[in-house]
Amino acid sequence: MLAAASVELNATALLHNAKKAREYAPNSKLIAVIKANAYGHGALKVAQILESEVDAFAVARLAEGLALREAGIKAKILILQGFTQADELVLLQQHGLDAVVHSAYQVELLENIGLTGAITAWLKIDSGMNRLGIHPAEFEDLLASLRKCSLVADEIKFITHFASADDRLDNKTKQQEACFLATISAEVGEKSAANSAAIVAFPTTHYDWNRAGLMLYGASPILNESADSLGLSPVMSFYARVIAIKPVKKGESVGYGGSWIAARDSLIGVVSAGYGDGYPRNVEMNTPVLINKQRFPLVGRVSMDALTVDLTDCQTVNIGDKVTLWGEDLAIEEIAEKANTISYTLLCGITSRVQLSWCY
Repeated sequence: MLAAASVELNATALLHNAKKAREYAPNSKLIAVIKANAYGHGALKVAQILESEVDAFAVARLAEGLALREAGIKAKILILQGFTQADELVLLQQHGLDAVVHSAYQVELLENIGLTGAITAWLKIDSGMNRLGIHPAEFEDLLASLRKCSLVADEIKFITHFASADDRLDNKTKQQEACFLATISAEVGEKSAANSAAIVAFPTTHYDWNRAGLMLYGASPILNESADSLGLSPVMSFYARVIAIKPVKKGESVGYGGSWIAARDSLIGVVSAGYGDGYPRNVEMNTPVLINKQRFPLVGRVSMDALTVDLTDCQTVNIGDKVTLWGEDLAIEEIAEKANTISYTLLCGITSRVQLSWCY
């Protein structure tokens, strides 16, 4: 049975993008960011494909790291949000997980836990994003305290995160880089700053460890630049089917609210995917889909289970034909722009009823 909505994930493209991340920064170790179920691609499968190709993985939350360990992933795993409870420290130790330390509160937990061991701590400096991270003025005192904690491994790593690296022209990244380097100064320890955007656009930030996220999945991390121009290949292709074709007379409307009215006698195709599958409801009229490698404009509102397209100018489409909503030959960045959102949102938004499969 053909699925109404399906996602095909390309392992060859995933491996290609990991290789490309290394080519951009050949002297750095590579962390594959697989938080949020690997941006909707399936964290365990992505980890299994990449485990021998990257140096470590990163996830946002402890539960994500534990699930990978329990499934047999043995590589280094960094928990980006760290911990906020003592029992989480026990689990970090038991499962050999690294943790970001981003607050004085966490240091106090480490001081009072009463355990010995070797959790690798990545001390996060807030270099200007004002999200997670210690203020530079706290650095010396908190680093000294951290080094006295019996649960912390001797080698502490240093990490920061950029707010605007997707914009090559924004000076914010250079300012954050300068703040980060000035804060850690002459301290000995491995450093990590570059996300996907900085890997591509800011080579001076390629320190010991880089964190590749979006670029691994074949979407562009840089504003107004295509993934193809950066040498990246889409991993996810989102498909549906034509399930009905019907004539609509000039002056008749299509879909909820009658937001599209036919300016001529038209032929409308009904496609078997909607916002219940993860296609954005607020996408602009005339957003393209691909059928038989030809673009057709979306008309009317996206509904939960279907969307409609104007087939009038090419009447060779048949019921059952495959429809590409994004992926190969239709960049996800284009659809994201039409929906006034970002590629991350679309990738993470695929719902559980969509059939997923991997190919090589």
